[in-house]
Amino acid sequence: MQWQSRAATAADVDALCALIFEHGANPWNHLPRAEVLAHLHGIGDGSTRAVLAEEEGRLLGFVSHVRTTWFHEYQPLGRQDDAHAYVCEAVIHRDMAGRGLGSELLRQVVAAIHADGLDDIYIDRHEENAASAGMMRKAGFVEISTYDDAERRPNGSRRTTLCRWQTPVGQPG
Repeated sequence: MQWQSRAATAADVDALCALIFEHGANPWNHLPRAEVLAHLHGIGDGSTRAVLAEEEGRLLGFVSHVRTTWFHEYQPLGRQDDAHAYVCEAVIHRDMAGRGLGSELLRQVVAAIHADGLDDIYIDRHEENAASAGMMRKAGFVEISTYDDAERRPNGSRRTTLCRWQTPVGQPG
């Protein structure tokens, strides 16, 4: 059976929360329970969007995002005040690791965000999280900054790497 993707709805929130806390927890991920719950419950009012993958009704993974202006200082000249997107969570079931599901979901989210008219998309990860780095590169993200972040990254280098996806030059925004 082939997995399918679709937009997450409020009815999916409990399953998304269960998946991220069971399969997303690792030394590299910052998953403060109250913040993650609030973020995912935003699917109900539309402040958060997510694309999920499922197979025969089984949730395999999801990627969530929000519209924001949090990264204005990293925006290209002339777009510092423009809205952009932040990919907040990306998690797949452990059984699906290494099969390209995360990269494909991230590519679908990038396409959906771009179709909504946003030219810049940000995502971050622990500096040493090689699996996330690969997924982000495959989806077209490039590293733009790495900084000390001991509060969110208590392990390893204790640093965060911020990445950005931009509308390619010559492609309509």
